[in-house]
Formats: sequence, C-alpha cells, structure tokens
Amino acid sequence: MTTALIADDEPHLVRYLTEQLATAWPGLEIVATARNGLEASAAIDRLEPDLAFLDIRMPGRTGLEVAQGIEGRTRVVFVTAYEEFAVRAFEQEALDYLLKPVTAERLALSVKRLRAALDNPQGSTEPDARLAAALRQLLPAHGNGTPLRWIRASAGDLTHQIPVEEVLFFRADDKYTCVRTAQREHLIRTPIAELAAQLDPNQFWQVHRSTLINLAFLDSTRRDEASRLWLRMRGQEAELPVSRAYVHLFKAM
Repeated sequence: MTTALIADDEPHLVRYLTEQLATAWPGLEIVATARNGLEASAAIDRLEPDLAFLDIRMPGRTGLEVAQGIEGRTRVVFVTAYEEFAVRAFEQEALDYLLKPVTAERLALSVKRLRAALDNPQGSTEPDARLAAALRQLLPAHGNGTPLRWIRASAGDLTHQIPVEEVLFFRADDKYTCVRTAQREHLIRTPIAELAAQLDPNQFWQVHRSTLINLAFLDSTRRDEASRLWLRMRGQEAELPVSRAYVHLFKAM
C-alpha cells in the first residue's frame, strides 16, 4: 500500500485533502498529518512515507525546507496558494504541485501522475540548486542586501561579538543554533533559514536543513558505504552530513 503524509497549518485544508484523496486514491494510506514544518520533518524521518503533500508557507519550517531535508525515499508534492513564480523553480524536482483550492479534477490528474512515477522509481530524483533558489525567494529580504558580518552570542552577563569570517559552521541544535569557531561553541536563537538569507552565499553554503558551512574551512569530503556524503571542517574530528538536496554542490570539487 502506498503511504503519504499531509502537512498544512490549516486543519480544515488537511481534512479536505484527506477526504479528496480518499475518493481519488482509495489505496493510499495517510499515515500522518502535520501542522507545521517541524512536525512534518520529524514524521517523515520517522515513518518514511512514499509521498509528502507539503504546504509551502508553514510555521517552524517552510515546505521547501522540509523537502530539502528529506534523506530517505519520500517524494514530494507541493500544495500551494502561490502562483508560478515559486512553482517553476521546483517543478522539475517535485513529483507534482497543486494550487489551492485543489479541485477534484486536478487531484485526479495528479494521482495518475503520482502512481506512474512511483511505479518507475528509476527516474531521476536528484534535486538541484533551483530548490534553494525558490527558498531564497520566499524568505524576507535582509536589510539593504549587505551580508552579515558579525554574530552576537550571549552567555550569562557577557555578549560575544563573533566575526562571521571566523565561523566554521552553523548547526541547528533543538531551540538554538550552534555557532562553531576554532576556539569554542556559542549558542544563538537565530534559525538556520534566517542565517542563510543573511550570509554571503559565496562564502557560506547550506549543506543540510540544519547546517551551514564556511567554505574557507572545508578540509575534505568522504562518501560512506551507503554513498552518503560527509564533510570534515578544518581542525574538527566530527564529520558533517550532506543531505541529498545539496550533494550537487560538491560535484565539481
């Protein structure tokens, strides 16, 4: 049986899509629903459904960020109220997109497309830079476009002023973001997605939904037996994983 997850922050839209899918695809099992991007990511990691129907604008994590972080076999269908400016960017990466309000006729067409794609798993599934570009379009612009130069991190009564050029990597850690320099770790509350929009994209690359690296400190890359890509930063023993959505960045290296 084909399994699916539906993620949308509006419960009535989750119910509506669930009911419509029950009619259009009786053999599809909805194994989970999510009210925000964080719940969606956790459920996808845990259940690995065949399909994830993702709204784009969700609290906690956008549908694009959720899609970028998928490590397993789950394929994505975007469900959005937004027009072609964003849809074109990921049209080739997602199995399909559905514009709200989703009509029965459009959903029936989508079901045919989805079933055909799942029956042919050898088709290309590797995303490219257009997904990241779409995410940047949906994030608010930062100031006057000048890249972030300093990070402020509080520790008790002290506030540390950290030059961005000294940061090896940023990594999300529960409610905080870890700022790793050669000397120590600092914790800040700025989300990874917000940092990505503020940092110089030529210096900092997002390599995972939870990780941004400073290319100046990239020491080496390694593929494991499962063909997953890992990075080692200069002076660090622990390796950082690269998610499927960002592997293409390292092909020319």
